[in-house]
Amino acid sequence: MKKFFKVIRKPGIIIKKMYHLLFNLVGLLPIKRNLIIFESFLGKQYSDNPRAIYEYIRVHHPEYELLWSVDKRFSKRFQEANIPFVNRFSVKWLFIIPRAHYWVINSRMPYWIRKPKHTIYLQTWHGTPLKKLAADIEEIHMPGTTTKKYKESFYKEANNWDYLISPNSYSTDIFERAFQYDRGKILETGYPRNDFLINNNTPEDVTMLKDTLGIPKDKKVILYAPTWRDNDYFEVGKYKFTLNINFEQLQRELGEEYVILLRLHYLIANKIDVSTYKDFVFDFSAHDDIRELYIISDLLITDYSSVFFDYLCLKRPIIFYTYDIDAYRDQLRGFYFDFEMDAPGPLVKTTEQLIDTILKMDLTGNVTSEVLLRFHKKFCHLENGRSTERVVKSVFSERATE
Repeated sequence: MKKFFKVIRKPGIIIKKMYHLLFNLVGLLPIKRNLIIFESFLGKQYSDNPRAIYEYIRVHHPEYELLWSVDKRFSKRFQEANIPFVNRFSVKWLFIIPRAHYWVINSRMPYWIRKPKHTIYLQTWHGTPLKKLAADIEEIHMPGTTTKKYKESFYKEANNWDYLISPNSYSTDIFERAFQYDRGKILETGYPRNDFLINNNTPEDVTMLKDTLGIPKDKKVILYAPTWRDNDYFEVGKYKFTLNINFEQLQRELGEEYVILLRLHYLIANKIDVSTYKDFVFDFSAHDDIRELYIISDLLITDYSSVFFDYLCLKRPIIFYTYDIDAYRDQLRGFYFDFEMDAPGPLVKTTEQLIDTILKMDLTGNVTSEVLLRFHKKFCHLENGRSTERVVKSVFSERATE
């Protein structure tokens, strides 16, 4: 039996069908009415919207049983923090997940899994979109799929969602079209994960987090958080990342006053060795939740990642390091608005331009650009520190009284 379950982690067509059948059969067993399953980024993290919802329910609704679905390779964090979990795709997982009353997940489930009828699936998603999503992508460059198969599998997954969280009206319009989402209900509430940025943005919190993470308190902190590239990969689900930034030059020019926190996307498989830049570059790619890195950073450097929409909540400066923007815009994804014209911060393409831009920036917190404030008003108007409460009330509290 155990050998069988080892095989299904890399399922062939027959095994997929067998697993699907068994999954559905288990789903016919009596429902665990108070059980909520949480999963973040394919079981790799204790983070994001699922974490915010989990922590709120744990405090305010102790009547629920809470359990995380975790990739076995990343289970140590859950063990150390005494967070209840089950290993993803294990035998135990198979007999628990289909019987849960609720799923709270921020990325797609495997396309060969179908939600039981009794399960309420809350899809939190994981970002306000800049780059095109799902049905809006003209041509897919990801490994192991075609444009047609990718869009069909995305639609099948979205058809399982009973609720979908949206951070703003801009995202709602895109989600409805890109996900072809017409089955369930969109909750336009703001993002639960951003409550932390509103409620914990104090000098005391910053000092405490810097002490915990080992970050110097006498230097300005730059967070560098790039996204992945669809066409640069090792295999399905494992993407490469090439560091097109000269840390040696950055350290030479900025090392006296700044430190850099590196945070790679969860889909990037290769580890970047920054040991040469000790005490200047700190690699937090394996850190559970980026929210703490936002709080302690004076400046964000990103490219096309949705992290900048969340960082807008703090009204702090953003630089876009877009060395490959022509290829990304015209070949890989494309954008939902004129990014080069309207981005809430300067776009630069070289390390030299990056250094020059950083040195010219006011990081005192006393000056906020008009374009950044305009973006904040459009994309963060619901972020008031109570988004999690609104979601829980809509999905769990109200249903509990039915």
